[in-house]
Amino acid sequence: MSSRRAEIEAAGLLDGLADDRAREDRAVLVEQLLADGFTVEEVRDAARRGRLPLLPLDRVLHPPGVELTSVDVAERSGLSLDFLTRLWRALGLAETADDEVAYAEADVEAARTLAPFLEAGLDPESLVLIGQVLGHGMGRLAETIREVVGNELLRAGDSEQALGLRYAQAAEHLVPLLNPLLGYVLNVHLKEQVKTDVVLEAELVTGRVEGARPIAVCFADLVGFTRLGERVPPDELSAAGRRLTAMAVDVARPPVRLVKMIGDAAMLVSPQPEPLLNAALDLVDAAETDPAVTPLRVGVASGDAIVHCGDWLGAPVNLASRVTDAARPGSVLATSAVRRTAEPAFAWSWAGRRRFKGVRDEVGLYRVRRGSD
Repeated sequence: MSSRRAEIEAAGLLDGLADDRAREDRAVLVEQLLADGFTVEEVRDAARRGRLPLLPLDRVLHPPGVELTSVDVAERSGLSLDFLTRLWRALGLAETADDEVAYAEADVEAARTLAPFLEAGLDPESLVLIGQVLGHGMGRLAETIREVVGNELLRAGDSEQALGLRYAQAAEHLVPLLNPLLGYVLNVHLKEQVKTDVVLEAELVTGRVEGARPIAVCFADLVGFTRLGERVPPDELSAAGRRLTAMAVDVARPPVRLVKMIGDAAMLVSPQPEPLLNAALDLVDAAETDPAVTPLRVGVASGDAIVHCGDWLGAPVNLASRVTDAARPGSVLATSAVRRTAEPAFAWSWAGRRRFKGVRDEVGLYRVRRGSD
């Protein structure tokens, strides 16, 4: 037995593995990790937490060269430590003590990319605000990629060594490919939003973009989703949520935009009601033919709302949510204000007046169907 193999045995890294094949696979993986620079203690801790196959991935995502503190990054980038700390916090990154060595030269280069924005006149608070949205979006993207890629890479009967190396190779080759893709997608979305943006007359006079602007809002939620969770396994419930997300993304063609997914519901907006109503009807139709989801119910309202960090706030948002609760399964329910601006393109049936919490007056409601050609 080699001295390295004896060290592995003595450290208890093969304990609990009765199968000879499993012990051999574990020993080969540990030997490779130790050769790559991981300490016995790091390997033992990862094994204890069931994360041993992920250590090769950690080495790809966190390569050597971490030798700087946050103070060093601030000094080398020319940015204030206070600004960088607030930005990192907004991005959802782990906070470190000023004297903790946790950064590399790549972090300095990333910080330096902010200088042109500041020199162009952007307020630091605006960059922190952008950081909050970016951090939230990247967090959700990372979770989705982890879930999808993890399911694709995991094979029944995998050894720890095979799985760990497969994860590491995927990260090493796939992560760099995402950077140009993210830039491309951001550019396309920004162009589409600028093209469909509404500039109000008052904004032309004042020279300032105000927060409130007319918007049509819809919520689409899965009927009985909560009760479904009591009857089906978690993976089936997750599949239903993923299908709703996929359907919402599919129908959100400009000027319609998918704002967010909220549990069992999707929120979409559009500066004009007609494209939003078509998207809502497409969603209902898609749900009816998809066995993975329960029927959808959709509520649509319109009015002035405020956009903040990519989200929309205000009366039409709250009203659309209330109207959704009143809609029948498999139907789209809209307010009379929506009907007035989109009436010629659709067929409408009167659904009565209702009072909603937080709304002073009764609201006239109409069920919406596609108009006859």
